[in-house]
Amino acid sequence: MSARPGASGTSASGTTGSARPAGPPASAAPLPARPAEIPPRAPQRRPATPARRGPADPVKSLMHHHRDLCERAVSPLEIAAGLEAHGLTDRTAARYRHRDVFALAEELYARTPARPAGSAGSAGSAVAVPPPPGPDTEARAGWTLLALLPGAACLATAGLLLVTEGALSGGARATVIVTGALLACLALRFCLGRGPLRAPEGAGRAGMYACWLLSFAVYGEELIAQVVSGGPDGPWEAAPAPLLGLTAAVAPAAWCAHFFTVQAHRKLTGSRALEEFGAGVRPLLLAAVVLFLCALLPLLFLADLGLGGTGTPVSAAALGVLFFLARLLAAHGLPEPGTVALAAACAVEAAAPALVLAGRLPGLEPLARPVHALVAAGGPGSVPALACGAAALGLLLHASAALSRASAHTHPHTGA
Repeated sequence: MSARPGASGTSASGTTGSARPAGPPASAAPLPARPAEIPPRAPQRRPATPARRGPADPVKSLMHHHRDLCERAVSPLEIAAGLEAHGLTDRTAARYRHRDVFALAEELYARTPARPAGSAGSAGSAVAVPPPPGPDTEARAGWTLLALLPGAACLATAGLLLVTEGALSGGARATVIVTGALLACLALRFCLGRGPLRAPEGAGRAGMYACWLLSFAVYGEELIAQVVSGGPDGPWEAAPAPLLGLTAAVAPAAWCAHFFTVQAHRKLTGSRALEEFGAGVRPLLLAAVVLFLCALLPLLFLADLGLGGTGTPVSAAALGVLFFLARLLAAHGLPEPGTVALAAACAVEAAAPALVLAGRLPGLEPLARPVHALVAAGGPGSVPALACGAAALGLLLHASAALSRASAHTHPHTGA
């Protein structure tokens, strides 16, 4: 029953070299801990690079984010316009350690490894920009000739109707009018397909709204006069003078658009900051609109006098400025604002006779009072003048902001 003291330990020590025990006895004391001066080995991965608070090369991250833009660009100017279109300004360019967007674009252009063949540039070299839209004399002559065709078609039609007045029957005169209108529309389509007024594909429903506005310019004043006086009570008398003047003004519109495009391109290539470029483009836009208006007013005046009128219709002048601004925006890749402005003018012109007719119903008399007051103050032509003038003014304010951006002037133009 009783074992000798130390027998178990002696036996264990005597058999250490011959047999390994299965495990420590349950009553054995735990092994002493490793001394503190010998720390346990633990596998640690040393960081490849020291920790940083932010990116050491912010331009590299920006270049990676806009890789497609940098690789497609053929000049630093296109990169600057693309960065501006993505919301970068001269103030935010300071985050990338550059004074403005143009300097940042030059470095991005120089550091982009893949670039189309034939383009070269470096951070210290001059900005290589696309050639300005000129001075190709042959191309200018081509689109100038096309711009004269719509007015020539309308002038020939009007002259034929005046010469043959009383000699042709009603059906023959209608045939002449329809033929002249088709020729003018075809010439206008060719004109808007080339030159400074050419717009990219998919310009929206601007053509439909333009047809409504032109039709209202010819028949609208007579319609308003009859509705306000209690009608309509007969066929509407046409006033073709605005149509003749507007089609003749297509050529001055093309040249004013060409002037604005060329001068804005020169401002862009000579600017070193986006704010500087915007401040220089806004007076150019106003100058182009004033030049077009100075050419439009005499044409409308002569057309109205030649067809037996009394002077220049203000509504036709407002419509011409509206068309010019809408097409100028579309030619620079911004067709939506012009389409909205044309639609708003159509809505106002359609609402005027509708309100007068609705005011004849019991209890709805107040609806017709604004139209009656407007016609009493300025005549039937005040309705289209107000509609087109307000739309043109709003579009001018929008164009002064939209066309002062560099991204609106880097698309290829055919206004040579």
